[in-house]
Amino acid sequence: MVTGTNAFAIASLIMFQKIANVLSILSFIMVTSVVGSGYFGYKYVTSEQFKAKMMNQVMGNVKGMMPNVLDKALPKTTGISIPAPLKK
Repeated sequence: MVTGTNAFAIASLIMFQKIANVLSILSFIMVTSVVGSGYFGYKYVTSEQFKAKMMNQVMGNVKGMMPNVLDKALPKTTGISIPAPLKK
């Protein structure tokens, strides 16, 4: 083989190794960030603070809807009562 060809082959292997190392580091950073954000997200969602915040939002929405629902659902007048069957 020619000396220039050997030098080119060695240089390309070194360049490939550098690229592979950079990609490996980037992959490690991405995996670590995904696992870390998943952990902290889980801890936040299962916390008492998050539970209280969601309950306050739900109760606020329900309180706003209740008067309207009750006005529409309750009749103005009622009919006669239905007699219960007598026990023998």
